[in-house]
Amino acid sequence: MLNLLLLLGFVYYSGASTVSVFGEKGGNVTLSCEFEAREISDISLNNGSELIPVCETEECSGRVFKQGNCDVVFKNLSFSDAGKYFMRVYYYNDQTELKRQIRTYQLHIHDEVSVKTGEELKLDVLLSNADKVQHQSRRNTEWTEVWSRTDGVQRERITIRDRNLIINEFTDAGTYRVLDSDGEILITVTVRETNEKLDDTDKDKTDDTKYRSYWIGLIVVLVLILTVVTLLKRRHRRYLQSVT
Repeated sequence: MLNLLLLLGFVYYSGASTVSVFGEKGGNVTLSCEFEAREISDISLNNGSELIPVCETEECSGRVFKQGNCDVVFKNLSFSDAGKYFMRVYYYNDQTELKRQIRTYQLHIHDEVSVKTGEELKLDVLLSNADKVQHQSRRNTEWTEVWSRTDGVQRERITIRDRNLIINEFTDAGTYRVLDSDGEILITVTVRETNEKLDDTDKDKTDDTKYRSYWIGLIVVLVLILTVVTLLKRRHRRYLQSVT
């Protein structure tokens, strides 16, 4: 019925600028439609290449469901969710004509990982819509390209396997971001080294912990010594009593 009405021209198109939406990997994010029409006939969501099934309630088995009037919620975000989405809301106006409103979203997924220096870092970020991967070190504000779909790998110790960007003998802490062909950010990963030098605050905390551990250990030893001495005294007293 919707397709027939579309063909007959009973549809009004309302375009809008792209809305940037930010979400954490493993978390939830909401695509707000901000549309208050009372008689909504249907909503659909697609990422340009496929239709995304949208459940009517959160209780369904899918990860994507409708909330409120026409908001769409993504649960348990993964890197593969990053990208551009088009939401179409079909509704009836006061003249009972079927209309359509379209909103465009750019979903950006962020994650944080820790890697020990010298180990392998595997980033599952080379999506089908990924065009470039850039790196920004902690001491530099500039972004340098480490991979592109046209030029491939542009840094030593980096290899590609399946859709993983693999950094061998990791030493490059900082931030990695993935861009699509339009320059829009798809994924950002903040990478930290687990054996970084402690700052003064961390050192103080470590010293305090060692200090407390020392006194706790000393108290435990003293308690054990007193216990042993007490037991020996009682034993000696019983021996004297038995001799007597």
